[in-house]
Amino acid sequence: MTETIDMTRAVRARNALFAVFAANGFALASWMARVPDVKDLLQLTPGQLSVLLLSISVGALIGLPTAGRISSRIGAKNTVRLALVILVPGLVLAAAAVTYGHSMYLAIPGLFLLGLGNGIWDVAQNLEGTLVERGVNRAIMPWFHAAFSGGTVLGALVGALIVALRVPIFAHMAVVAVGVTVLTLAATGPFLSAAGTSSDPDGGDGASAVRGRSAWTEPRTLLIGLMVLAAAFTEGTANDWMAVAFVDGHGIDNALGVVALAVFLAFMTAGRIFGTVLLDRHGRVTVLRLMFVLAIVGCLLVVFAPAPLAFVGAAVWGVGASLGFPVGMSAAADDPARAPMRISVVSTIGYGAFLGGPPLLGFLGDHVGVLTALLVVGLVSLVALLVVPAAKEPGPATG
Repeated sequence: MTETIDMTRAVRARNALFAVFAANGFALASWMARVPDVKDLLQLTPGQLSVLLLSISVGALIGLPTAGRISSRIGAKNTVRLALVILVPGLVLAAAAVTYGHSMYLAIPGLFLLGLGNGIWDVAQNLEGTLVERGVNRAIMPWFHAAFSGGTVLGALVGALIVALRVPIFAHMAVVAVGVTVLTLAATGPFLSAAGTSSDPDGGDGASAVRGRSAWTEPRTLLIGLMVLAAAFTEGTANDWMAVAFVDGHGIDNALGVVALAVFLAFMTAGRIFGTVLLDRHGRVTVLRLMFVLAIVGCLLVVFAPAPLAFVGAAVWGVGASLGFPVGMSAAADDPARAPMRISVVSTIGYGAFLGGPPLLGFLGDHVGVLTALLVVGLVSLVALLVVPAAKEPGPATG
């Protein structure tokens, strides 16, 4: 027997990992779909709502840097299951605090656990993705992220229906918790990584060979990180604020606000599925420039266009937000010997913006309104256009 992963096992793990990414997206979008209801039920200002969202971010930013070490010790399978044990109680606790406690402060610990579990889950599923890619000998990571986006679309659409039916937040989250738990426990079974077999992002021969120079000092890595920061901010802002902005800014009801979020997520998913064709044909720089221009146009339509056309803006924004993050990860990994450290740097920058940026935007919304505050997305995307060339594919070695 060789140590090579046989194709049958790799394909089973690939299919299972699609389900795990989708379950993660579904759980998060289910909560996001109820954010306008949480705001109304607790009578929160945008700034107060930002405190709730920031508690998710704090939890995630603690989970993200610790998940690599946990995965290297117990494997990605057990790490995802550990994350599940943290995320699901957090989701239920937050829902109970809002529905029955009517307290923002009682909800904060639950949302902290939600963020902590999600941060650990995210790193572990991506580590498993690298093993699956090696097993099938194909670069398929963007498809896993598309599965995550597909899960968010489904979660938002189901959420819109449940909001329209006036189902209480706790009942909604309790059903989501049970479904996500059952699916994730079943889907992690075929994972390739067992305890002690996961790649250690800080260890291994390759890491020790190049440890002398920190990736934090590399200009190209930092520029890619800045681009990923913009892409993450563009996506994260829509996730957290799209529904609220449509409800408060365009005067539509909560269910239609969730539909706007679902439109954004659906078109972002489509962009991730079909965007690889454009990348193969036209290269990273051209495609990424197009994406960030679309994000700017979509943002302007959402803010300034009347409600029907604003939904078109949500779709355009979704396409524009689709490729920056995964392509940035690919660019960071162009040199295999330096990939672990560079991906770590870019991920930290990107996820920090994804999780921390949107809550801060809420504080701006207190002063100018949530809809107007979304214009920050256009400004950030404009900056990203300036640094896109850093993601250019490597040419022949030049030394």
